[in-house]
Amino acid sequence: MAGPLLPQGNPRSFRRPPMGDINVTPFVDVMLVLLVVFMITAPMMTQGVQVALPQVENTSISEEKEPVSIAVTRTGKYFIQEVEVDARDLVSRLQAIREAKPNTSILVRADKDVPYGAVMSLMGSLQSAGLVDVGLLTEPPVR
Repeated sequence: MAGPLLPQGNPRSFRRPPMGDINVTPFVDVMLVLLVVFMITAPMMTQGVQVALPQVENTSISEEKEPVSIAVTRTGKYFIQEVEVDARDLVSRLQAIREAKPNTSILVRADKDVPYGAVMSLMGSLQSAGLVDVGLLTEPPVR
């Protein structure tokens, strides 16, 4: 009786030839997982966070003409220079300033405890009145 058939010649002849293609399935799986993770976390990164804004180093203002100062107090009152202005009359007063002094600069001084919405409301009123040269005043840091 003859024994089992053994391969003839080189013992490596039954091995598969090396594969020349790259298996991209694991790569695609990882990329899809990362895409899902970024899609979930991206909206969370754009939401507002409660922060206390720092004091900043500022430079002195050098202008030939006197800018108009608008202040917003902690209680939400508006002042143009030192004159208190009702919030309903603010846009009309600002338009009068623009007509009297075209290209005038506006400096906004807002108390640090004023809600952000009140400052943005003032900025919207300035834009409605056509005043676009607006600066925000800050205090130098305490050392």
